Amino acid sequence: MSAATLHDDDTIDTPPMQTTKARRIAVASGKGGVGKTWFASTLAHNWAIKGRRTLLFDGDLGLANVDVQLGLSPETDLSEVIAGRARIEDAIHRNVAENLDVIAGSSGTAALAALPAARLDRLIADLDLVDDGYDRVVLDLGAGVDNTVRSLAATADTILVVTTAEPTALTDAYAFIKLMVLRDPKVDLRVVVNQAASTKEGEAVFQTLFKACQKFLKFSLPLAGIVRIDRRVSETIRNQSLIMTRHPTAEAAQDVEKIARSLRRAFD
Repeated sequence: MSAATLHDDDTIDTPPMQTTKARRIAVASGKGGVGKTWFASTLAHNWAIKGRRTLLFDGDLGLANVDVQLGLSPETDLSEVIAGRARIEDAIHRNVAENLDVIAGSSGTAALAALPAARLDRLIADLDLVDDGYDRVVLDLGAGVDNTVRSLAATADTILVVTTAEPTALTDAYAFIKLMVLRDPKVDLRVVVNQAASTKEGEAVFQTLFKACQKFLKFSLPLAGIVRIDRRVSETIRNQSLIMTRHPTAEAAQDVEKIARSLRRAFD
């Protein structure tokens, strides 16, 4: 891949000089089933193919599925790291795609779902160790608002909260946002409305959440972007592939590209 890549807006995206600390982005949601893991994987892949050295970290401890969605069979995952049987570097699945590495979680391991504070602190410290080799680290967090999710989210520079139009998704997204704002009123939280029937519907969904945050939290919540419903998303998941490779011109792929491009400009 060349050092510079042309976007569809005819701008040159030149990778920055490697810094000592990666920009860390957490992808969270109040509830499951909103497409959080697909979005995190697609966002990470987009940055990777645009020249950013990117690590995708499956932080959905106990119910991890990044490896399943991407068709990976890692020999070492986070359960081995947390148990002290492997270093975090050993859990990196390298070159999943150009410039994209993955640290897989472990599904069905109850002990990971509620880590003791000391082990969680050690995992966060381990993650800090691998930051230096990347421009971006994307954390795919578990659904919900438990302490593990909130603690991992708090390590990020930016938190993207994924929601849909479903009332339960909005309610749970608000609960997550509330807890993070109470923890740090200056937190960089942004919303992604996924599976929107149209851009107009996505904007209406965002406004519902925005107004609630302003009224009850006095917090102005920015919109990171809207991803429209696209049948090719489910197809790529079934085929354990990445939509930016399989269907790069799909509406959902272009929507994620727009979000990624906006964040690149904000970060670099």
